[in-house]
Amino acid sequence: MDAAPITRMRWRLSGAWLWPTFVVLTVADAAVIHRLPLSGTTASLVSGWLLGMVLSLIAIVALAGPLGAALRWLRPDMPKVVARNYAGAVVTLAVTLALLAGGIVHQHVITSDNFAFQDATARAQAYIGDHAPQAFQTDLKRLDTVDVQAPDIYRTCASDVTHRYYYCVVVNRSQPYPRSVHYSGAESNALLAQGSG
Repeated sequence: MDAAPITRMRWRLSGAWLWPTFVVLTVADAAVIHRLPLSGTTASLVSGWLLGMVLSLIAIVALAGPLGAALRWLRPDMPKVVARNYAGAVVTLAVTLALLAGGIVHQHVITSDNFAFQDATARAQAYIGDHAPQAFQTDLKRLDTVDVQAPDIYRTCASDVTHRYYYCVVVNRSQPYPRSVHYSGAESNALLAQGSG
């Protein structure tokens, strides 16, 4: 009896990892990107799945062939299709790990930006509480802060009870606390945004 078909079948079964790995890892990509987005603060599961799938397919097309050839150089007995299959599975895993690493790095950026925003708002709140006319000190918990040049420069406005008049300050976090806040006029952040739009 010829052993070649059995050997081929054994290789095919042991090398059939690419597409099961692709399916599982693109679902994992969706969860990773949803939990740890690469940009912004949120990402949907569908967009995460699509991004993971596209990146994995591009990586498989670009890298599975060369990596499979390198694997066959190390294991000459391995069939070409099996080597490509193994290489494609490894490339798909590498894409998932890269997305995870990118999400973790971006999460650190989000945390840092949130801290900077809260610090700028706290500095503005203290300054407005000490320097603004009494009409603008009624609700210092509801300040309107926007980033001008994060993570250092922010603009914060307090409004009077009618929400028609504003007292605004600019916070420069790169300066020492006593010198970091300056009066910035009575135009609301929304009005300034319309003017720059």
